[in-house]
Amino acid sequence: MTPASTIKRYLPWLVATALFMEQLDATIVNTAIPSIAASLGVTPLSLKSVVTSYILGLAVGIPVSGWMADRFGTRRVFFIAISIFTLASVLCGLSLNAQMMTAARLLQGLGGAMMMPVGRLAIVRTFPKNELLGAMNFVIIPALIGPLLGPTVGGLIVHWTSWRAIFFVNVPVGLVALYFVWRHMPDYQADQRRPLDIPGLILFSSGTAILSWVLEVFGEHTLDGLTAALLLALSAALLGAYYWHACHAKHPLLRLTLLKVRTYRIAVLGGFLTRLGVGGLPFLLPLLYQLGLGRPAWQSGLLMMPSAAAAMGMKLFAPKLLARYGYRQVLLVNTVCIGVTIALFTLVGAATPLYVIVAISLLLGFFNSLQFSSMNTLAYADVEPADSSMASTISSSFQQLSMSFGLAAGSIVTAWFLGGVAQTDHVQVTRALHHGFATLAALTVISAFVFWRLRRNDGDSISRGQAQAQEAEPVAQ
Repeated sequence: MTPASTIKRYLPWLVATALFMEQLDATIVNTAIPSIAASLGVTPLSLKSVVTSYILGLAVGIPVSGWMADRFGTRRVFFIAISIFTLASVLCGLSLNAQMMTAARLLQGLGGAMMMPVGRLAIVRTFPKNELLGAMNFVIIPALIGPLLGPTVGGLIVHWTSWRAIFFVNVPVGLVALYFVWRHMPDYQADQRRPLDIPGLILFSSGTAILSWVLEVFGEHTLDGLTAALLLALSAALLGAYYWHACHAKHPLLRLTLLKVRTYRIAVLGGFLTRLGVGGLPFLLPLLYQLGLGRPAWQSGLLMMPSAAAAMGMKLFAPKLLARYGYRQVLLVNTVCIGVTIALFTLVGAATPLYVIVAISLLLGFFNSLQFSSMNTLAYADVEPADSSMASTISSSFQQLSMSFGLAAGSIVTAWFLGGVAQTDHVQVTRALHHGFATLAALTVISAFVFWRLRRNDGDSISRGQAQAQEAEPVAQ
């Protein structure tokens, strides 16, 4: 039997690696679409399904992941998830046509869907609340830097080698991860097995899949307004039917009554609203750097890197800040700081010195990392251990929807302010994007009102306990 200290040492690295693979692959393909289309002999537009199929796989797979972990154990499910993800990566790299690529990406999304909630569940069940902040603080970093590095890494791989290498790089990482899963992954199962809520799975998964797909392709000329409205109405009907079903079912797929736990509800809903503003940045920033400032794609990618570096540096400060000021004050102030930092991009133009842009990106990475680390740990402050699996599944489902909403918000804001502006007119494009940043900044600041409902001592079992643990003995990572 693996000692608890060894599990605590390796588990955060294992979950972080798997989460990084999942987050990286959500965006790494975007910059390779033209190369993939040329290789497969199709138009780039016809490969939109390659991007959306991965999102659909996540939307469908996440809700059932908690039930699978409770039924078959975290070690087995996590092992299967990484196996599916690695195998699907190989199939993506070997794809001979667009249909095979789409099917492989869907399978890859299903594998990735089981990684996030099951990995988070293993962390929550392994670390006591006074050590949870340190572990979660470590694991959250890949979720922040993966989407930022994806376009850059994808562009460099395509430039130097072949687009197929984008998928093959997952193979050695996946094999190493499988070894450590088998050696060091704890195996948690539910004391009582609940039956799978098949009607709930059909209603919720189909509703979220349709909603995620519509938001992913929102604004494309291939989807007219009437069709989009009908699909949104169908999605709302399915999700509404699931809500009614969950209120009456004995063993619902997602037990929404868990949202009655005040700190959990605030963390989940506050995170959802915060991502509306933050989620649009990966869409707007490359446009600002490339279309507004006229920089090449590789420089645009490098300008996204400071945020990733700051996210990693935040690990040193988050526990001390939360221990000293508490979750309420940190989330209130930090949410406003994120909004102000986003607003600073309205001052960026062709004459802005490079070091100023880097400084703003560093601030954004630091505040974002502190925000998500705080929200993700606060969610489990008052959740009973027996409910941790359900809490992880619900929060992961909301995060997946918030990612889709955030990207849609960025797309809507960009399309609204760009209008008929010619993309070659750098001044007009920059001015339009400045309006977009101001809008996202306002949305982010508004989300701070959700955290206003927190009480001064909320989350002390995590933040104060972490401070005491650090004074006594550093947590092994």
